[in-house]
Amino acid sequence: MIKLVNKYLDLSNYLNVKESFEEFFLSHPNYPSIYAITDSLDMLSIENVALKIPKEQLLELPDSFLASYTDEMVLVIKDKETIHIETKEGNTISLSFADFMIGWDGVIIAIEPDGITFEKSIVFNTEWIKYSLIIIGLLGYATIRNNYTLIDFGFLVLSIIGLVFSVFIVQEKLGIKNEIVSKFCNSNANSSCDAVIKSNKSEINKWVSFSDLPLLFFGVNIISIFLLPVSSQIVGLLSLVSFPLLGYSIWIQKVQLKKWCLLCLAVSFVIFLQGTLFALTFLSGFLFDFPNLFFYGLTFISVSTLWFWIRGLLKSKYEMEKNNSELKKFKRNYNLFAYLSKEVPVLIGFDKLEGMNFGNPMAEVRLSLFLSPSCGHCHKAFQDAFELVSKYPERVFLNVLFNVNPENDENPYKTVVESLLEIHFSKPDRSEEAISDWHIRKIGLEAWQSKWQVKTIGMKVNLQIEKQYQWCLENEFNYTPVKIINDNLFPNEYDISELKYFINDFSEEVEILEADTLVRA
Repeated sequence: MIKLVNKYLDLSNYLNVKESFEEFFLSHPNYPSIYAITDSLDMLSIENVALKIPKEQLLELPDSFLASYTDEMVLVIKDKETIHIETKEGNTISLSFADFMIGWDGVIIAIEPDGITFEKSIVFNTEWIKYSLIIIGLLGYATIRNNYTLIDFGFLVLSIIGLVFSVFIVQEKLGIKNEIVSKFCNSNANSSCDAVIKSNKSEINKWVSFSDLPLLFFGVNIISIFLLPVSSQIVGLLSLVSFPLLGYSIWIQKVQLKKWCLLCLAVSFVIFLQGTLFALTFLSGFLFDFPNLFFYGLTFISVSTLWFWIRGLLKSKYEMEKNNSELKKFKRNYNLFAYLSKEVPVLIGFDKLEGMNFGNPMAEVRLSLFLSPSCGHCHKAFQDAFELVSKYPERVFLNVLFNVNPENDENPYKTVVESLLEIHFSKPDRSEEAISDWHIRKIGLEAWQSKWQVKTIGMKVNLQIEKQYQWCLENEFNYTPVKIINDNLFPNEYDISELKYFINDFSEEVEILEADTLVRA
């Protein structure tokens, strides 16, 4: 499903939001429902709609959209005469309009394309550049270091190419996403690297799978040829005797799995070339050289030990990310968030407190922070809150208040609060820079006072500092930061950055309350 939505986002010119969408979608408590898709798009401020329409309106729909076809969500791309659908497995099918309408139940998800367009043909793919530089670097070093024969150099080049494809296979096995691999593996309806690599047919035992073998083989080959060029003969011999294994791999894909792994076929082709090259050049004159065999075997043991250690770390990291995603689903339950949001003991007088305001005063999400300039935790609280407002300026309102004793003249940070409020009340256009210098850029007390300290503090500032301090005393808030969301205490179990998950829930809650008020009136 993620691949389909990401491709739809690409088609709609949203090229830089795919990672954020994946985070929202996978951690959504209603994953993988249609609501989880639309809600995640809402969180990214992407205009979208999900509805059921009469099938007769198919011609009026945009050129691309997501649709429910035969009880499965698919990506639809239509032209004047044909409907092209792509399934979540990566299969592409072309249908006539009439055939499509038979399996389509009328449900669609459509998004408003971004007005900013990109010339995709001139966008450089950094992945290709990275792997190309690695290959060029290895070949350059090998050429300078060793006096290779043309045959030895050929084995080295083939091994490097094979290693690149082997890395892609391991990425697919571990679930590490790679756009190059995705496009290559799903280039036609009969191919699916994921289905082949992750099938139980690819497992040898609980320690080793077929996906490990190419990486080990080509990795050992490269190191061996680098250090001992004559090792290319052993590489060729091993490639030749691997032909039955290549045939078995092809048979599994064609007969049992009925899907082609293009990465596996590429690796098989490289091994086939190495075996053929050996048969044409070395086979008739090959002699066992036990020191060379010993060196190759020692290299194999070393590389295998290193790889299985690295693979264990990668698997642990992947499992941790998967568990974090499951935990996010649990934490994104709005009912849980609301349950943990306790009432403020004494709310009276809270609406009379004036602080530094950012965002939309009419927003459904109203976050208030009581900060202290001397509090280290307040830096992160403000930064997270300010980033939230910056990302959702129309949907979030931030009110920064202070919990500082106005009678404590020995507190060197008291002047920071006085100056911040005075700047905000008298020169609001400069307040963002002033508070950011303190809580985000953290330029230090002396530098901040030199830049921002106000000599004359108005009566309104002094009155507000007193009111805010007394309100905190009345509620026994003898700590900072104090976080209040829509007149309730922000749950300690959540970070402010996680508030983004509930923006839509707060909006719906406000709409329900307003509707109830109208009904009662």
